[in-house]
Order: sequence, then structure tokens, then C-alpha cells
Amino acid sequence: MVSSVISLPFVIPNPSTRKYSSLGSASARHFPDYSPKKPTIKDSELVYSISTTIKQRHFEPIERILKPFESRLRSDHFIWVLMGIKNEYTLVLTFFDWFCLHRAPSLEVRCIIIQISVAAKDPKVAYELIHDFWTKPNVDATLPFTLFMEKLIYTYKDWGSNPHVFDIFFEVLVEVGIPDGAKKLFHKMVNYGVVISVNSCNLLLSHLSQNIDTCNTTPQIFTEFLQVGVKWNTVSHNIMIHCLCRMKKVKEAHNLLIQMEMRGYFSDAISYSTIINGYCQIGVYNVVLKLMEEMQIKGLKPNKFTFNSVIFLLCKIGKVLDAEKILREMTWQNIVPDKVVYTTLIDGFCKTGNVTAAYRLFDEMHSRNILPDYITYTALISGICQMGNISEACNLFLEMRNREMVVDEFTYSVLIDGYCKNGQIKEAFSLHNDMVEMGLTPNVVTYTSLVDGLCKQGEIDTANELLKEMCSKGLELNIHTYNSLVNGLCKFGHITKAIKLMEDMKVEEVYPDAYTYTTLMDAYCKAGDMVKAHELLREMLEKGIQPTVVTFNVLMNGFCMYGMLEDGEKLLTWMLEKGKNGIMPNATTYNLLMKQYCIRNDMHATSEIYKGMLGKGVSPNTNTYDVLIRGHCKARNMKEAWFLYKEMVEKGYDLTVNGYNALIKGFIKRKKYLEAKSMFDEMRKKGLVANREVYNFFMDMNYHEGNLDLTLELCDEAIEKGIVDKTDV
Repeated sequence: MVSSVISLPFVIPNPSTRKYSSLGSASARHFPDYSPKKPTIKDSELVYSISTTIKQRHFEPIERILKPFESRLRSDHFIWVLMGIKNEYTLVLTFFDWFCLHRAPSLEVRCIIIQISVAAKDPKVAYELIHDFWTKPNVDATLPFTLFMEKLIYTYKDWGSNPHVFDIFFEVLVEVGIPDGAKKLFHKMVNYGVVISVNSCNLLLSHLSQNIDTCNTTPQIFTEFLQVGVKWNTVSHNIMIHCLCRMKKVKEAHNLLIQMEMRGYFSDAISYSTIINGYCQIGVYNVVLKLMEEMQIKGLKPNKFTFNSVIFLLCKIGKVLDAEKILREMTWQNIVPDKVVYTTLIDGFCKTGNVTAAYRLFDEMHSRNILPDYITYTALISGICQMGNISEACNLFLEMRNREMVVDEFTYSVLIDGYCKNGQIKEAFSLHNDMVEMGLTPNVVTYTSLVDGLCKQGEIDTANELLKEMCSKGLELNIHTYNSLVNGLCKFGHITKAIKLMEDMKVEEVYPDAYTYTTLMDAYCKAGDMVKAHELLREMLEKGIQPTVVTFNVLMNGFCMYGMLEDGEKLLTWMLEKGKNGIMPNATTYNLLMKQYCIRNDMHATSEIYKGMLGKGVSPNTNTYDVLIRGHCKARNMKEAWFLYKEMVEKGYDLTVNGYNALIKGFIKRKKYLEAKSMFDEMRKKGLVANREVYNFFMDMNYHEGNLDLTLELCDEAIEKGIVDKTDV
């Protein structure tokens, strides 16, 4: 019995309960006797003459010896001659080839030759004869499938009696795209006590599973065929596992693996790799880890496909360092990674902002003679653009062009977006023009980037003109395009126009999302209209639009900007209560509150919020430490500030310029000049520029100590950095 914990769209029956016919079973139908019409005396004379000629003169060219009979020979004569020579296979084929040159063979003749060739253990000829019938135009091609099947059954008993003929017919039907015919043949043959072989049935399963439209019928076939005698094997189960994963029924595929092993079938690396890939596609990492452990316990080695799937998932969920460890494991096992794996990792590192690691892998590809393609280059260009290094991105783009690599709309759009985000609109439009000259059509993403860039510079009218051009080309504005316009209008104080645009969106059936509402809420908060901001939040919730943590941070920022800290704390409490719905506060939420309490010099309240943040498992970021250090320095709590500085360094965070200035000033006020000097030197080594007050203090200190050289060095540095003017020295 099948375990009740396993839930599948089909159930593997217990072998002891199967009911099906087998060869020779008393319940099976008998194949019909072959009974062609009898030849007349005249026909018999012709058949005898041909048979005698073929046998006695077989060493002569058949075209010559049968020339006298050519005009009189019909299909019936051919069959009657075959009856006498059917055991001489070479002669049969020679005679059939000659006949086909002069007459189109009837369906009956074709089926007889098919039967003879299978009996002679020459399945290739049988396959070609069946395949040609269904793929090449001929007289018989209009005949229905049923007639072909019946003729094959009719000729079976006396001309071959080898059941493999039906396997070949079944496989051809699958390969030429007649799976329904294959299923009909299967059930027809069961009635005669013949079960199509598992390998042939696997071909049908595989064919059905490859097409998403027929994929959902595969489990039914699997169960149906099993119940009438097909003994599925590991390959069969692997096809089914693949099919279920393709249908996004990964848990059911996993259950089939469990059930398969319970029934004594052996799972292999393909079984596990397929399910692992299925879980990777839906992002269930914890199960992937367990399956990898299971493989190891069973002595099954992950293959290239397995590793590729896991690397894809790890990059997708941001665990890029772990993904790189998998890459190293691959190479340790002598599995050579391909450019797809490297590209996935490069893209993953770029999306996490670690362009250095991406470049390292890019160089590693070259060292392994794995040539990056345009997708690899595009991923790297995108990452570099995100870091704001447009000149380097352009160099890579030119490198692609110089290597005559494919540069498509997506590559251009990535670089155009980089220019726009960097405020280089002129360069973005120049690249857009190059793109058009190359015969590439800008897409919605390209135009949205240009619109966004124009809006951020306040060129709303130009952005609207671009939208008209976009629409004239048949491109439909999407939510991202509209959001760029809304953001541009709000940024330059045109809130009324932004609201009007949101109404226009609804008319065009492009509905505002969380980003649209959050942008408008931010504009109202910055304008001091917290009531309107609240109204928009209420409207969001009424329409079932899920707010994000950014939405609530916008409100928090509004409360903090206008000193409404009590309302801010209420909002924080509410977020924590609703945290299970995916709106847990993040570091920014806490930072906004802490910053305002620091401004009020209420470090007790600041510390309490910080403790609460840690208690909820929210990790502090660079801004958190910057706010706390500056606050404690202002309150002259230098021990606390110094402790926080050490903690952030241990965690790999870098102190900001403002943080350094605050620490240095704090130490100076407490007359801890050595500590202040140490921080000032560290700051300068990192290339960070202190403010005028700090420079003045150290120039004065070195001057009074008689250290004129260092005084002049600091003086020149301050002038060079624009901290002080020459007239101030």
C-alpha cells in the first residue's frame, strides 16, 4: 500500500494487484490469420515464372531478368511471389526495391515487408518504411492511422510474429507527432496480449513532458500504462520527475522519488539533480541542502546540471559567496564550469555591488579559455553602472564592439540607464541615436530610462515629448515609465500634476503600485502635509496594495522631520506588531528615529531604540553607527563612541567623513590629543577630507610645537582640498 503521507496526482499500484494480459495469455485475443485472395490459373503461371526466374538467376541484375514481367506485375502478384521467397531476406529486399521503382507499394505490401524485416532482425528497414509512410507524400498517406494499424496486425501472424514490430510503429508515431495514435496502438496491442516495451513507452512520456500543453497528461499515461503491464524503470521515473517539476509540482516530484525508492527502483544522480533544479527554480534552499546531503550519503555525485542549478539559486537569493564556494567544489571534482555558470556568478556579484569579485571571475574565465559572451559583458556593464563608474562601463562596451560581439537592445539599454542615473542625459541620447543607426529598436526599458533621467533633471516637458514618440512607435507605457514621471514631478514640487498623472494611469489601465503611492507620500511628507500622506496610505490599503518597508520609512521620515517623534514611535510599534505580514522595520527605520533623538541630545532614548533594534534581530549598518557615534560625541560620551567605532570596524564597516570629524572633535574637547591625532592620520590615509575646523586645529597645534614642515604640509593639503583659501593662511 502507498503511504498516506505521499500525495501525488497518480499512485503507483502494488505489483501484486496489477491486471494485464501477457503474451500467450488465455484472455488475449488471437492475431488474425492472413488470408489473401487466391490467384487465378493465369496469375499462378505468372507468379511461378517470376519466382523461378528470381531464384534461378538471382546472380543477374534483377532489372534485366524481370523486364519481361514489368508491365503485368501487380501488388497481388508481388505478395504471391513473396510467399515463396519470404525466408530469403536479401532476395526479398532486392525484389521489393525493384517493385517500388515501377509501382507504388500498397499498404499491405509495405506492412508485409515491415514484418519480414523485423523477423530478420533488421529493424532499421522496418523503421524507415513506417517513418517514410508518415513523413513523405505518397498515395497511401491519406489513409487513416487505424487502417495502417489494422494492416500491421493482419500481416503479423503469417509474415513475422515478432512483437518488436509494434514497438517500432509506436516509436515512429511518437517521433512524427502522433502521440494519440501511439496511445491507441498501445491499448489495441494490450488486447492481443502484447505490451509495448518500457523503452518505447519512455519515448512517449518524454515527448509529452517536453510540451507544456501535453505535460499535464503525462501522469495519467504513467499510471494508465502501469496498470496494464508496463514495468517502468528508473528512466521512466526520471522523466516523470522532470515533467512534474516543469509543471511547478516540485513537492509531488519529490514524493514520487520517495515512492519510487519504496517500490525498489533505484534513484540516480539524474533523479536528484532534476528535483534539486525544481526546488532551485522555486527558491526553496533548505530542501536543496537536504537533497544534496542525501546524494552524498547514497554515493551519488552531483553533476554539472546539479551544481549549475544550486549556483543559480544562491545568486538569486543573494548568497553569492556561497555560490562561489560551489564553483570551487565543481572544479575540485574536475567538473568544468561553463560560461553560463560564470555569467550567473558575475551577475550575482554585480547585483550585490561587489564588482571587484565580478572582475576577478571575468579574468578567471579568460585564464580558463572560457570566452565571455554578450550576456556576460552586459551583466558586468550593468554592475559597473550601478557603482556609477560610467567611463569603465563604456570601455567594456567598446571592447564588445571591437570584438565584433553581439550588442543587442538590452546591452544598449543598460548603458543608457547608467548614463541617465549619472545625470549624463546628452551622452544617453547620443547612445540612443547610435542604437537606432545600428538598426536596433529601443524598447520600453530604453525609453523609461531616458524619461527617468530627464525627470530627475526637471525636464518634464522633454520627457512628455519622448513619451509621445514612444507611443507613436506602438510601445505601451508601463508602470515603471509612469513612476519615473510621477517621481520627476514630485521631486520638483509638482504634486498636483503627479496626482493628475496617477488618475490618467488608471484611465490607461496601468494601475499605481506601491512605488507610485510611496513616491507621492514622500512628496507630501517633505511638504509637511502628513494628513495627505496618511490618506494615500489608507487608499493603498483599501485597494489591497501591499505597502513596503520603504513606504513606512517615508512616513517615519516625515514624522521625524517635523519633530513628531511620539507618532514615529507609534509607527515603529505598529510595524513590529504587523511584522509577520512582511513589513518589519529595517535599519533605516530605526536610524531615522535615532537621528532625531541625537539632535535633541537625548542619548538615553537613542540607546533604548538601538537596544530594541538589536533585540529584534535588525543588523545595524554604516548609517546606524554614524548616527550613534556622532550623537555620543556631541554628548561627550567618548567611551561609548569609541566602543561603537571599534565594533563597526570589526564588522567590516567604514566610518564616514562626518563620523571621523565628530570623533576627532570629541577627543579634542576631552583633551585627548593623541587619540584625535591618530584618527586624523587614519582619515588622511583613507583619502578622506576633514573639515576646516579640524585642519585649523592641527595646523595650529603643529605650529606651536615648532613642527613647521608638517604645518606647511597640512596648509598645502587644506588649500588643495579646498578646505581653506590662500587668504586665510
